[in-house]
Amino acid sequence: MPDGSLATPAKVKLYEDHKTIHPKAVSGRYRRLKTIAIWVLLAIFFIAPWIRWERGPDAPAQAVLLDLTAPRFFVFWVEIWPQEIYYLTGILIIASLGLFLATSLAGRVWCGFACPQTVWTDLFVQIERFFEGDRAERIRMDKAPWTTRKVLRKAGKHAGWLALSAVTGFGFVAYFTDAPRLAVDLLTFDATYEAAGFFLLFAGMTYVMAGWTREQMCYYMCPWPRIQTAMLDEHSLVVTYDTMRGDRRGPKRKSQSWDERRGQGFGDCIDCGQCVQVCPVGVDIRTGEQADCINCGLCADACDGIMVSQNLPTGLIRFDSLAAQESRALGKPYLWRFLRPRTIVYSLLMLVIAGAMGWTYALRPRLDISVQRDRAPLFVTLQDGAIRNAYTFKVANKTRQNRAYALVAGGVPGAEVKVVGENEAETGEHTSHISASPDSVATYRVYVTAPRASVTAASTPLTFQLTDTANGDKDAYKSVFLGPAN
Repeated sequence: MPDGSLATPAKVKLYEDHKTIHPKAVSGRYRRLKTIAIWVLLAIFFIAPWIRWERGPDAPAQAVLLDLTAPRFFVFWVEIWPQEIYYLTGILIIASLGLFLATSLAGRVWCGFACPQTVWTDLFVQIERFFEGDRAERIRMDKAPWTTRKVLRKAGKHAGWLALSAVTGFGFVAYFTDAPRLAVDLLTFDATYEAAGFFLLFAGMTYVMAGWTREQMCYYMCPWPRIQTAMLDEHSLVVTYDTMRGDRRGPKRKSQSWDERRGQGFGDCIDCGQCVQVCPVGVDIRTGEQADCINCGLCADACDGIMVSQNLPTGLIRFDSLAAQESRALGKPYLWRFLRPRTIVYSLLMLVIAGAMGWTYALRPRLDISVQRDRAPLFVTLQDGAIRNAYTFKVANKTRQNRAYALVAGGVPGAEVKVVGENEAETGEHTSHISASPDSVATYRVYVTAPRASVTAASTPLTFQLTDTANGDKDAYKSVFLGPAN
């Protein structure tokens, strides 16, 4: 510079400022489908914890209960124990495969119609629209200075958001404890610290995620938009824009006829921007397929409305596949293919896993035992020379009745079983008796004593066998009996 001073470098932002998206209200078949899906899913979510299901005395009467204190998972007639966590693993695998199948068929249709983030964001937008008006009015109000009317409308919106968040927080916690009792405890401020804490956590996260972050959850936090591209192929139905019909885009004058417009090289798209204005994530589908598009179809509803107003065929924006577009460009007929290698693989895997889970659950034993041998000391030598090992014995009674069992140990000749604290009367040589309360795990200290002459190795296989004295159900557990090396 002439005076020799250094120019101040311009500041360059590393990140683009967030632009608030105000989706416009729209009507149409996809909007109706979306509304139906939302209310059905909300009904299931909020009603399920209130359904009663009698399981007998001293058993929870809530149909769907994830009881972490018992701990048990109850889903109507199904009861899952902690050691059966593999059922939860199977459910998660089936859910993942179902998501893969849905994506391969119709893109991010899960994101557009059933994802909790989408469902609650849509509800929050409707509350916002009720208090602040539709898109244009909300934009004007955001730019306008603060007035009493603006404060009241904003306050009403946030009050509605907080009310819905509180109901949602209760709905989440109700799956982990008795719903009616939780409602009373929260209303009377008598809830436990854990229940109150999780209620506030879920309510707060709902308020933040559905009210403030909205589409940013999909943009920056959810990995699925990037993963789902690997599940798509040329036959997947996704929201598309017909470039051959729509381009070249441009506004249309009222005095301009369609023949004149087409003579000038313009297509059916009048560049009104309605497809972008109704999009909940702010995507312009006319620029091509995008990972951020959630396949909700609202842009198709908006575009169809414009096409009807212009006396043109609908479907400029629609659910379509790349293979169908290519076939139409070549003038060939196209038949959508549901059965494809990936859809067959996903479906078969789901059927196999679901069948295996159902089979194992139907045949699962009504009792289960586990044994842990004491590690210190490894064994004890008694005054008469006999060798004794100590074990912690657990029996899971998966029925709703008191059960009595006969316990024997085999594998070591002459071994005798003694259960600490239980009746030592024997029904046979080397047999002991234990019992278990309904739907509980009974824990016992068990001593196994064998003559010194029977212990011929430092480690001898030992099998505990438990038999239900009422119905004959049996279970066995393999352990070892330790003694001095000869």
